Amino acid sequence: MECLGWAVDFERWSSFPFCSEGKDHGLGICRPHDGRILQRSKRGWMWNQFFLLEEYTGNDNQYVGKLHSNMDRGDGNVKYILTGDGVGSLFLIDENSGDIHATKRLDREERAIYTLHAKVVDKRTNETLEPDTEFNIKIHDINDNEPKFFKEIYFASVPEMSDVGTSVIQVTATDADDQTYGNSAKLVYSILQGQPYFSVDSDNGTIRTALPNMDRETKENYQVVIQAKDMAGQMGGLSGTTTVSITLSDENDSPPRFANHTFRLTTLESAEVGAVIGRIKANDADMGRNAEMHYSIVDREGQDMFTIITDQNTQEGLIRVKKPLDFERKRTYSFKVEVTNTYLDPRFIYSPNPPFKDDAMVRITVADVDEPPVFSRNPYIIEVHEDTAAGSLVGVVSAKDPDADNNPVKYSIDRHTDLERLFNIDSVNGTITTLKALDREMSKWHNISVVATEISNPRQTTRVPVFIRVLDVNDNAPEFAMYYETFVCENVKSGQLIQTISAVDTDEPLVGHKFVFSISSSNPNFTIVDNEDNTARILTRRGGFSRREMNTYLLPVVISDNDYPIQSSTSTLTVNVCACDSRGNMQSCNTEALLSAGLSTGALVAILLCVIILLMIVVLFAALRRQQRKKEPLIISKEDVRDNVVSYNDEGGGEEDTQAFDIGTLRNPEVMEANKLRRDIIPEMLFPFRRTSPIKDNADVRDFIHGRLHENDTDPTAPPYDSLATYAYEGSGSLAESLSSLESGATEGDQEYDYLSNWGPPFKKLADMYIEKDIERET
Repeated sequence: MECLGWAVDFERWSSFPFCSEGKDHGLGICRPHDGRILQRSKRGWMWNQFFLLEEYTGNDNQYVGKLHSNMDRGDGNVKYILTGDGVGSLFLIDENSGDIHATKRLDREERAIYTLHAKVVDKRTNETLEPDTEFNIKIHDINDNEPKFFKEIYFASVPEMSDVGTSVIQVTATDADDQTYGNSAKLVYSILQGQPYFSVDSDNGTIRTALPNMDRETKENYQVVIQAKDMAGQMGGLSGTTTVSITLSDENDSPPRFANHTFRLTTLESAEVGAVIGRIKANDADMGRNAEMHYSIVDREGQDMFTIITDQNTQEGLIRVKKPLDFERKRTYSFKVEVTNTYLDPRFIYSPNPPFKDDAMVRITVADVDEPPVFSRNPYIIEVHEDTAAGSLVGVVSAKDPDADNNPVKYSIDRHTDLERLFNIDSVNGTITTLKALDREMSKWHNISVVATEISNPRQTTRVPVFIRVLDVNDNAPEFAMYYETFVCENVKSGQLIQTISAVDTDEPLVGHKFVFSISSSNPNFTIVDNEDNTARILTRRGGFSRREMNTYLLPVVISDNDYPIQSSTSTLTVNVCACDSRGNMQSCNTEALLSAGLSTGALVAILLCVIILLMIVVLFAALRRQQRKKEPLIISKEDVRDNVVSYNDEGGGEEDTQAFDIGTLRNPEVMEANKLRRDIIPEMLFPFRRTSPIKDNADVRDFIHGRLHENDTDPTAPPYDSLATYAYEGSGSLAESLSSLESGATEGDQEYDYLSNWGPPFKKLADMYIEKDIERET
């Protein structure tokens, strides 16, 4: 049986072949040559696709197929209607015969299947004879598309020295032709350029190395051209190409090498520890991580004085000073430096090549300089307790000249770092003392700079930071942490909490704060409970408070710390009596309404009169005080010499006309030797300060006055107010009588001066002069 096509049975929704032999008689039966009867199935309408070749080049419309219904009796009353994709533009149907034609050339790569709908209607009544039914038109493929790669240029890399067959990259091409029909889309890959270094897998496009030991240092980049051809690579197939840029990635197969195996460096002895004094360089043909090098000093002499590190940017070896250099102690150093790769590849370390490291000699010459003083420590950290008296020792700094001359050094404090002038330093021995008392609560640390200067060369100076830590002394008492606004309700009950208090202390004890709260145990109104966590609760001791009786209570609370010496303070808590509701919420603490409601007019008048009387008493008292101040004598007491005014109202009188002090003290040396206390202050010492008499030093008037001035300035018992101090001195009394010769009847030549030697040390000089003159006269 030869089937010519497919007809459609719209009546029973089944399909059957109509044949060149046999007759179906409209029953849907095809009778083949062998006499078998093919009975159509009783299934729904089953379609096979219409097939149409793409890229049709004929001049006429391309025939697609034919639709036929059993309802068509050939009398021209049946009409075929076609709808769906491309109907009217791509596909046309003869409404009388059911023949379908394509009007344009179709491209399978644009669209491979078209879905159409057909139905049959009666031309006369326009009644639907067969319902709307769907079928497909599939476009058959031809080889009209060449293979295409995803990229025009691929970039890939493979490690140098890789084994043969190492995979580099896989390139894939696609063909728009039908993969399931023929060989139009079956691709074969081949290499057009890049041999003999690389090969390609013909089936999947994987590129592999084809030569062993490819060295990046010899050649790094390769251009490989890959071709993909369809039709399984047969003649007449279409092809496409792509370029693959392959780079050999670096492997650590080259050891570092010194171009120069001797390096000479020079540095000053003043080079600081850590300073770079020179660079050395080794070369490595590798790149990136494989070219990173590590330098090390091999000799013990070099390891003690110098270190070497690698500059990560230039891969140079940086030689640094490890210990201070001293020209006077050692002037030259020689040591060996070794270089190796940081990251080693075990595949190449044991290769037959030379060792995978190199070494060079480094010679360093130390040059002499005039060095500044060197402190024994840098920095200095000193601790001192707060409240230390001015002039107390804080610490000592020490510096010396490192040169052979060992010049002396003087010390000073940079006052820009001690603006408050809290410290002083001895310029000779470097002793730091306080100029003022220190307060840790004001500043816990003081950072000053001490300068050491060579006396012979002031340009040579060195600074050192001195960090002075002020240690805490328990010199501050705890106090309330905040201001508390406390109230108590009139209807409060006994034992009710009215306030929780806490305290703060500016001191910092080593074991932390521990405050103790207390109030007078005899307080009938309130009590305190210490919570043992630096807080306390204020509780009522009774109930029934009344604003009429007292609207404010002042509760002194004593707060103590636990440090030594124990510090305590009394803080007053003000408790207002307020009217509250039944829940304890404050309603009013104002006493004005209470007074106006509870006091009569007579009581208010009485209170007002009392206030007026008190004011009059104050005014009278002030007036009396003012009158007494006017009549106050000029000098109240002879014993009080503060701001005394000496009165010279009468004429004459001479030296005895004084009221401020006993001038006889200045005339009588014996009185001056006695222990005379100041009469204008009360002694504070059990054993008062004893002033020595200037007579024993044989001081003149000027020296005596300067000495007395210094004594009064440094006198610890001096009063804190201005007082009158007497500095007059007429000299010590003479053991001899008047030396005047006005009333003497003897001449100068008749005098003998030997007796002057017996008058004591005060007359020794006079005796020497006159006795020597008398001897010369006799001679």
